[in-house]
Amino acid sequence: MFKNLRRNLLRTSLAYLAIFVLVVVVVGVWSILAFLDLVTSEKKRDLKAIVTERWQIPSQMPFAYAQTLSQGAPQKEGDLIVGPEDSMTWQFFGGYTEKERDKQSRDNLVFFFAMEPRKTLTMMDGIEELTPEQLKQLAKALEIAEKDKRAVVIGADRLASMNKRVGESITVYGLNYRGIDLEMNIVGELPKGRWGQIGIMNRDYLNDALDAYPSTHKGERHPLAEKSLNLVWLRVPDSEGFKRVANQIMTSSTYTSPAVKCETAAAGIGSWLDAYRDLIWGMRWLLSPAILIVMSLVVANAISISVRERRGEMAVLKVLGYKPWQILLLVLGEALLIGAISGLLSAGLCQILVNGIIGGVPFGIAFFPSFEIAPNAWWWGLSIGAATAFVGSVWPAWTAQQVRVADVFSKVA
Repeated sequence: MFKNLRRNLLRTSLAYLAIFVLVVVVVGVWSILAFLDLVTSEKKRDLKAIVTERWQIPSQMPFAYAQTLSQGAPQKEGDLIVGPEDSMTWQFFGGYTEKERDKQSRDNLVFFFAMEPRKTLTMMDGIEELTPEQLKQLAKALEIAEKDKRAVVIGADRLASMNKRVGESITVYGLNYRGIDLEMNIVGELPKGRWGQIGIMNRDYLNDALDAYPSTHKGERHPLAEKSLNLVWLRVPDSEGFKRVANQIMTSSTYTSPAVKCETAAAGIGSWLDAYRDLIWGMRWLLSPAILIVMSLVVANAISISVRERRGEMAVLKVLGYKPWQILLLVLGEALLIGAISGLLSAGLCQILVNGIIGGVPFGIAFFPSFEIAPNAWWWGLSIGAATAFVGSVWPAWTAQQVRVADVFSKVA
């Protein structure tokens, strides 16, 4: 089989490269879909719940809700109380580092989660993916941000776009909070990938700025002064704990203006992904199958040409005593060899390059700016390459084993 593949290196290389490129696309698409399936699947233990405004997107709740919601809204003795390390509040603050409108662009736009910085290590998803060194540096930066409200931590990708480095200072001119301009010191960097495009700031800085707003605006409060709390995250031990906390929150008379809802993180993320439902459906049921079909056609075309050129060889093999099924296996084996090797190498190199160097597939969906190639990519690539090669080579292999010796040599004569 190896000798046969070496006979026409150009055709073998073209088939190899076609499978290689298409496997990269399929593995990237499947990695995105696998991650979205993971974050929208319900867990049985260590659940996270999300509290948001009930009737409006984006959620805008008064910050006065934060303290009691962070405890799970206990109302009476025996109610489940959420611990301080099992809750997290999010307020969204975005803006440009350039004041003049004509200079504002995507490159100088930055988006922050205003929160208690220390909660990043206990409540943010993906913390377990960091290396010990990354975790150590992040913890140090977050400790500074906890004490100094002007200190911020920004993702590596966003820093690169802004052409900024750790240690520099910036002024962010509010986009959603018009009239709120904040001076910040960059004290740390979030790793590339899931966190590469976001920033983390101390929520006290934003809340203090909202409190000070009337003193510079003739006593008028900021339009978002009572709408600054966007999300509250709660961690509960199991589904029973979630039901208790959800019931406490939903039945409380404290949260009526506006009303709130409590749902599992999986359900909440699923609802945010509704806007991308058609895109995700197309990736799953149109794009992926189409690429697999194209891969099979590429292999079928390459093997068919090879078989037509080698009809004489197939006839000689039959004269030498080879059975039709042996010729069938020979042709199938050549195709499987190309498909399996190219699929395996493609997926492996894709994972190393994307995860280790690029920092994820830069395909933003909802608040996920990028996606890493899944650990299963290696066997995905091997399986995709081998399976499509097999499907694409069945008919050419069947034609090869049906070659009639008399017909071939009569034409030669």
